[in-house]
Amino acid sequence: MRSVEFSLERLGVSRIDMLFAHDLDIPNHGTREVLDAKLNELMQGGYGALVKLRDEGVIKGFGAGVNEWEPCQWLTERGDFDMFLLAGRYTLLEQEALETFLPLAEERGIGIIIGGPYNSGILATGPVAGAYFNYEVAPAQVLERVGRIQAVCEAHGVTLLDAAFQFPLLHPCVVSVIPGGQGVNEMTTNLAATKAEMPEGLWSDLKAQGLMREDAPAA
Repeated sequence: MRSVEFSLERLGVSRIDMLFAHDLDIPNHGTREVLDAKLNELMQGGYGALVKLRDEGVIKGFGAGVNEWEPCQWLTERGDFDMFLLAGRYTLLEQEALETFLPLAEERGIGIIIGGPYNSGILATGPVAGAYFNYEVAPAQVLERVGRIQAVCEAHGVTLLDAAFQFPLLHPCVVSVIPGGQGVNEMTTNLAATKAEMPEGLWSDLKAQGLMREDAPAA
């Protein structure tokens, strides 16, 4: 509550649109046991404050910003969350969130912001030597799969980067994609990706080749 009060003062505003609890995931906490303790700590403490702030109109909504979809589902099953910032876990390369979390989010009317749509870089650079996936140098199997995805994109006359940016936006829960950028060139390509048109048949071809889940929204 003090943090919100200080933020309102620094920002010079009387309300905040969205608050996120950040980094409640295994990459940041190491083990499932530690993560579960942190999640329970949020639900037993900070969650009540967030609900109070929303009820009072100080914030419009709240959620969590994480690197895994599983904590999002855990929280959704235990509380009334408005939005999640999910980094790198619903992309042209990874769609496991469709198993259970995204259907639950759609049922509950929860918005999703997709961060890291390029999976740390490989969906922007393609399968080049030293390409990054999940903050590390991509392993061979990821390079091979991305190469196959890129080949389908090129056959349809689109870039891998444009397709990677546009793909998450096809899901009805996804309200925004935030790719980030290091320098003017990356910001320019990101801006171009927002306007890219995906040709009819791209997504169905990716599905036909087993490179995209059949249940992934494609229209």
